[in-house]
Amino acid sequence: MTENTKKWIDPDELKTSLVSPGLAALLSAIVPGLGQAFTRQWKRGLLVFASTLTIIGLLIWRFRLAAPRDSGVWNIVAKAFRLQPVLIVVSVLVGLLYLAIIYDAYKLAQIAGNPLKRRPFLVFTMLLLVFFSIGWQIGRIDPVAMFPIPSNAVRALGGVLWPWEKAIVFPEDIQKGVTLIESPCRDETFTQPEALETGPYLLTDPICGDTTTFEGNVGTTFFVRGFGFDPEEEVVIWWTDPAGNEFRQRQGGENVKVIPDENGDFEIDIIMPYRLLPPSFDEDQNVWQLEGRQVAHVGEWEFSSEIKLAVEKMVETIFIGMMATFFGIILSLPLSFMAAKNLMSANPLTLVLYYVVRSLMNIIRSIEPLIWAILFLIIVGLGPFAGILALTLHSAAALGKLYSEAIESIDPGPIEAVVATGANWFQVVAFAVVPQIIPPFVSFTIYRWDINIRMSTIIGMVGGGGIGFVLVQWIRLLDYKAAGIAVWFIAITVAVLDYVSSEIRERFV
Repeated sequence: MTENTKKWIDPDELKTSLVSPGLAALLSAIVPGLGQAFTRQWKRGLLVFASTLTIIGLLIWRFRLAAPRDSGVWNIVAKAFRLQPVLIVVSVLVGLLYLAIIYDAYKLAQIAGNPLKRRPFLVFTMLLLVFFSIGWQIGRIDPVAMFPIPSNAVRALGGVLWPWEKAIVFPEDIQKGVTLIESPCRDETFTQPEALETGPYLLTDPICGDTTTFEGNVGTTFFVRGFGFDPEEEVVIWWTDPAGNEFRQRQGGENVKVIPDENGDFEIDIIMPYRLLPPSFDEDQNVWQLEGRQVAHVGEWEFSSEIKLAVEKMVETIFIGMMATFFGIILSLPLSFMAAKNLMSANPLTLVLYYVVRSLMNIIRSIEPLIWAILFLIIVGLGPFAGILALTLHSAAALGKLYSEAIESIDPGPIEAVVATGANWFQVVAFAVVPQIIPPFVSFTIYRWDINIRMSTIIGMVGGGGIGFVLVQWIRLLDYKAAGIAVWFIAITVAVLDYVSSEIRERFV
């Protein structure tokens, strides 16, 4: 064996096994990992033992979850296999893993003391397969469910991928023909408005009636005549209930529409619809309004309210990320120097401060900005300020960690030279540390700014301001084209900021 070969060989690999190959296999059959430990592969044996315990615990959990009301091991296992067949595959793989552990212990005992022999990796392959299969079962992964794609998913994806029909609108001038209907019939003197000399109007027979009820009783059928509409242009029937709520007339599951003749007149039978009025409603106000609405004029195109709102909220999102990054830098700079061990290990007091600051930053970083945003919403209420506070706090901890690690990796030579001149701690930082950390600080700051821009869209979903707030509202309303406009603006903004940040990085890093 050459001198160079000895340098990279682990001393434990030169030691012989404490037991024979057969006994090592038997020990691992009794307690998985025990045979590996007796071949002096302690870490390997501990890993196998801990992994086996974890797998057993996960399997017990999944079997009990599949059959929570059953008793008896065989009953639980049988029901779990019947309800979730993937557990059969998992169980087979666990059995193969058990055999692989026994084989691994046998082979390790055989090659113990010979560092040139390759250690078997079958047991680790089986461990990965078992954990993957358990993850597949826990995640309820079903590739078949993705095909064929449901029609509603196609509609949603189509709206998100190409939403620009919603970006431009053409203002419409609506003309209405209106009449009044009493429901229920109470006032014998009630009359409908007189016919107009110009413009569209409606007449009904009768002039009062009853609504359709929840129990299924069909309401009064009205014979409706329309006059004075534009010929051969679609007219849509609308109602306005006594509470002032507008809704379209639906019959047979579709909105009621009618096409006037060449004179602008039409006739149609309409059943008075079902309508639930609020309990506080005054029953004496029993007059309903029936309308025929027709588009009279289409104006020039203009940007829709959705795209205007998306632009406004995207600007808000950018400034949320920018302000959070700015405040995060201010807070993280002093924290980073206090969290750098090479600067704080001079005496016990500063070393204690180092551990306190480091622990505090780790705690803050471990909590996602989304959780911080929810907490700040309770304090300051809905709006972008809560999002800025959440991102600022998380940015201060994250940048403080990155900055401190950059400080710890600097060249100690300049520090020793400045200290040799009798400089104090602040002078050492100013003249020996700061010149070395500017490039990584700029790089980390740009990276965090990019993260904050993207995170501000998520924080907006819980009410922290920005485009995320309107995005989640549009999704809940199933307005996928409006949601698609928001998604496109997010993607375009992130791409532009990525280009800007790369340019800044090239100049300063």
